[in-house]
Order: sequence, then C-alpha cells, then structure tokens
Amino acid sequence: MRPYSYRDDASVPSFADDKPVIIFDGDCVLCSHSAQFVLRHDEAGAFRLTAAQSTLGDALYRHYGLNPGDYQTMILLADGVAHVKSDAALRIARRLGLPWSLAVVFRIVPRALRDALYMFVARNRFRWFGRRDVCFRPEPRFADRFIT
Repeated sequence: MRPYSYRDDASVPSFADDKPVIIFDGDCVLCSHSAQFVLRHDEAGAFRLTAAQSTLGDALYRHYGLNPGDYQTMILLADGVAHVKSDAALRIARRLGLPWSLAVVFRIVPRALRDALYMFVARNRFRWFGRRDVCFRPEPRFADRFIT
C-alpha cells in the first residue's frame, strides 16, 4: 500500500499522524507491558499509542488486511507506512535510543526467522503472560501520547 493510504479510507477515523503510532493489543498483559515500556523509555515523546481494541485500532487492522479479532501483531505506523511483527519491534527499539536501539543488530537475522519467533511468542502470549480484565489505559502523565 502507498504511504498514508488510510487517509483516503472513510472507515479509518482521522487521527494525528505527525508522529509514529503504535497499535497494540490492549487486552494482552505482555503487549500492555510493552506499551508501558515504550512510554517510560520514549523520553523524546516520539510515539503515540492506541489499543487495537479502540475504534482507530480496529479500523487500521481492517485497512491493512489484518484480522481485527486476533491481534497477533502490533502495527507501527511511521511516515504513513505500516510495519508489523519483528520489523515493527526493531523500528520501535531503534527510536528509543541507547541501549534499546542496539536491538537493530537483529536485522541481520532473516525476516522469516525473526517473524517466526515473533509469531511463536504472539500465539502463546496469553498462556504465558495472561489476559487483562480491562483494556490497558496509560497513566495520566502519558494521556497526551495515547489515542483513544
């Protein structure tokens, strides 16, 4: 898909896309902890986040042909382009600065292998880490970086 294609999709609500946006599974304990990690370590405030269960998250999953009932990947929207699975995780780590940006060394691992590992964890995340009773919401200090 071409960059910013979601802007022309009437089913995707308008949102601020001047910064990268992370769409994550808000019901997943692992995913919610990952979102909290990004909020705590993103000192520059480079990212906005939204839960996949939000109206925007659901619409973006559908727009990119992903199953909105099975959030086995996060989406990173950066410069209007969607990145998923291990590419999304590595791009996020790179923007968090040191020491997290050192994770880019894993780009030497073929994407198929990285994504296979990503999907293995994604398929087992509820069994290993659990499911939240309610969708994740950020601390009030991070409210301006969270799209509801």
